[in-house]
Amino acid sequence: MSWLYEPEPGSHDLDESDFKARPNPKGNKPRTKIRPDHSGAALGMLIGIDKNRYQVLLQEGNYQVTATLAKELRNNGPAVGDIVSLAGDTSSDDGALSRIVRIEPRTTLLRRSADDSDQVERVIVANATQLMIVIAAANPEPRTRLVDRYLAAAYDAGLKPIICVTKTDLADPSEFLDNFQGLSIPIIQTRSDSFQLSEVSDLLAGETTVLVGHSGVGKSTLVNALSPDANRAVGSVNAVTGRGRQTSTSVRAIALDDGWIIDTPGIRSFGLGHIDPKNLLRSFEDLWETIRSCPRGCTHLIDSPDCALDEAVAAGALGPQGANRVDSLRRLMTSLS
Repeated sequence: MSWLYEPEPGSHDLDESDFKARPNPKGNKPRTKIRPDHSGAALGMLIGIDKNRYQVLLQEGNYQVTATLAKELRNNGPAVGDIVSLAGDTSSDDGALSRIVRIEPRTTLLRRSADDSDQVERVIVANATQLMIVIAAANPEPRTRLVDRYLAAAYDAGLKPIICVTKTDLADPSEFLDNFQGLSIPIIQTRSDSFQLSEVSDLLAGETTVLVGHSGVGKSTLVNALSPDANRAVGSVNAVTGRGRQTSTSVRAIALDDGWIIDTPGIRSFGLGHIDPKNLLRSFEDLWETIRSCPRGCTHLIDSPDCALDEAVAAGALGPQGANRVDSLRRLMTSLS
């Protein structure tokens, strides 16, 4: 007799079909790492975020839907301007709610930090092509240092900068604009009682432009002039403090006849802690040729020996605003070092 199991004649041998699984008392499904690929998800552009509800304009059908965020995207969510994939109910019916399951690859990303020492970046807008820096000639007063920070963030993100000066009927901005005459940046001047919409529209045609600037400089007013259906809230400037009241509380993308414009809340500080100091030199286009003649290893700071910037300022080769431009560059590099 063999020591192996031998079934009795006429009996049924055991196989996997004889296994009886006990019912799961918790009623949940077994865990798996296999995630759905959502290959048939609809694509759309994120145009607004309001209290964990995402407004998306679908590419197919060109209508707006409301969506929530998938669990796997909660730690790194989308920004306005992102192209996202939607699953679930993507109809235009009342109460329909879809789900953002994927963020498509981004072309550009505009970021800022709380301050220069903070390495945590905050995403403002994705997939923009231009950055329009809106400043007022007066009320509130323009700040050269803040414009330099905007330019540094624009070049770091790969955006084309534009300077728009509003309220030129209140003050002459010529002295302020002398700081940027050496840059190949378009500069637009508008009045508080009228906008040169034809000139602005030509620069915005076919582009996705994000507006940045102080509260009260006229960003929302400019948006309403370009798109009357936008209905962005506008405010006034405090006569005592000279500061504007923040009326836009969220980022919003608004469609134009040809292109997109993205309105942002007023920003009083713009940290550059996420930017590599080496990339900062690109935003000072008027100083770049002088910087290239500096000796190897030059830090371009005030204590740097044989820096070509000091020689150019002393010789007057950088123009009347050269000393101010060099000082601005060194202040930014010191804060990032």
